[in-house]
Amino acid sequence: MLIGELARRSGVSARMLRHYETLGLVRPTARTGAGYREYSAEDIRRVFHIESLRSLGLSLREVGRALDDPGFTPAELVDDLARRTRARIAAERELLARLDRIGAAEPAGWQDVLRGVELLQALGSPSAGRRQSAALSAVDGAPVPVEALAEAVLGERDPHVAGALRWALAQSGDGGRERLAEGLGSPDAAVRERAVRALAEITDEAATALLREALAHPDPVVRRHAAPALAARHVADAVPTLVEMVAADTNDVVAADALGELAARPAVAERVTGALVARMARDDAGSPARRRLTQALAEIPGDAAARALTELSHDEDRTVALTAAYILGLREAAPAGDREAGPAGDREAGPTGSCEAGSAGDREAGPTGDQETGPTGEQEVTGT
Repeated sequence: MLIGELARRSGVSARMLRHYETLGLVRPTARTGAGYREYSAEDIRRVFHIESLRSLGLSLREVGRALDDPGFTPAELVDDLARRTRARIAAERELLARLDRIGAAEPAGWQDVLRGVELLQALGSPSAGRRQSAALSAVDGAPVPVEALAEAVLGERDPHVAGALRWALAQSGDGGRERLAEGLGSPDAAVRERAVRALAEITDEAATALLREALAHPDPVVRRHAAPALAARHVADAVPTLVEMVAADTNDVVAADALGELAARPAVAERVTGALVARMARDDAGSPARRRLTQALAEIPGDAAARALTELSHDEDRTVALTAAYILGLREAAPAGDREAGPAGDREAGPTGSCEAGSAGDREAGPTGDQETGPTGEQEVTGT
């Protein structure tokens, strides 16, 4: 078979067949009297073998080894090809995700596209400082790939960068919620916590709805981040989780403050009081938990809380009784116009020296010491 016919039948150009001959991959068995290359049936089979191996991603040098090296073992090469293919697919997926994120920002022109690319590259930088700067500059008015910010929030380990990313995401419109919702369902506990903390800083209805759902999350850390955020939005469904936080000594000061904020409405005040008293009555409520729950009543205005404290002032547990009596004394000593607000500002010492919480103005740091609300702050909530 002459080279032209072989090219037509195999799909390999005559130029490539000559290149194969130069590399020694396949040589025509004979030549015609006029000097034309003539390929035998064995030569033709070899050409098809070469093309089959190339289709797997082998280089021409690797093809030559596979065909001519008697000691060649294909398993190692196939494994290497599979590894390279997976890496190539991962790179293509990353490129596709990057294009989707830029497209979702609806760029008006190439300048917006270029800025989106720069932001994505900066968010993926190994430098924490560069990632933080990128997050803080992501709200300067140009279209922002919000999904990329949400993805970065879920993956960021540096606490300062994470705070900046959460702040940027909260300022960037209504995108990214679906990705954060996916983060709540992650098998990685750290990702779940990052997702709920980001939602806690977003105040729109979609984020609030996701936080309501998070109250039933099996991860207690997720619930304990969601509840104070919902209390700040006057969502009374957070009461049971907040009461449990007080009982469990998990950010109990934050939880007590949140309960007091919810109790500003009389109907909710009665509900909060009932929940605190019911939790104290449970068999698993030890003395420390009952004391903390009694202290939380100091934040609750209204007659229901006063009646509960009066009853607790005669409790069998002397610490609880003294704490309740002390709070009642503060209520009675407060001016009439201040009684509805509760005596929270005077809880620094208490009758037993056990009322750890300071005044409302002194409790910003909370039990972990870093609950600032700025764009780079971190707020830790641990499980029990």
